[in-house]
Amino acid sequence: MLPWYINNGLLLLLAYLLGSIPTGYWVGRLLKGVDIRQEGSGSTGATNVLRTVGKIPAAFVLLVDIGKGALAIAAVQFAFTYLPGWLYFTKIVDINFANWQPWMVTLAGLLALLGHSKSVWLGFMGGKSVATSLGVLLAIDWRVGLSTLGVFALSLAITRIVSISSIAGAIAVMVLMFALGQPLPYGLFAIAGGFYVIWRHRANIQRLLQGTEPRLGEKLSQPSGGDVGLEN
Repeated sequence: MLPWYINNGLLLLLAYLLGSIPTGYWVGRLLKGVDIRQEGSGSTGATNVLRTVGKIPAAFVLLVDIGKGALAIAAVQFAFTYLPGWLYFTKIVDINFANWQPWMVTLAGLLALLGHSKSVWLGFMGGKSVATSLGVLLAIDWRVGLSTLGVFALSLAITRIVSISSIAGAIAVMVLMFALGQPLPYGLFAIAGGFYVIWRHRANIQRLLQGTEPRLGEKLSQPSGGDVGLEN
């Protein structure tokens, strides 16, 4: 049996590596032979895939990116439920095992988001973690996840601007997590993850203030490049 800190460390490493899977980059390479980071907004997310590769590839990237976040949480929940090695933690520090699991879920969720935006496979670059955060939320509490998706969809239907809708969803999840009486660690995840998503949209916010942010389906006049101006 491995020590508890190695078991938990492996779970967190798995969460980061799942988040790091560069779905949009691989789709651009395989289907169009392009480095999507050099196309459109420079994003590896589904929105830029939609602009540069097409609708079906974008839908695939969106689903996989959601799945990455959900799998990171599912791995923690599975380990704590079915693998007795993780129980060894409580024998060392004498805490309530059930109270530790939400904290591990929270850490895994944050690392999945970090993995998507700072992928080890792309030189620690990536997207804004919106789709991955949705997957995390759906795995934590489907009510929070679906309600957040509803806020995003309603905002997108009204504004046709993905960045505004992503920011609206990030704000909504903070309210929803506490309104639905989720444990404190999940509330802290909503705050940290929500502000992280908003911070990742800082270039979009600047374009919104300048009136140059493209609507859904429109192309940017030139790539933002690098690690800014990314969607999802």
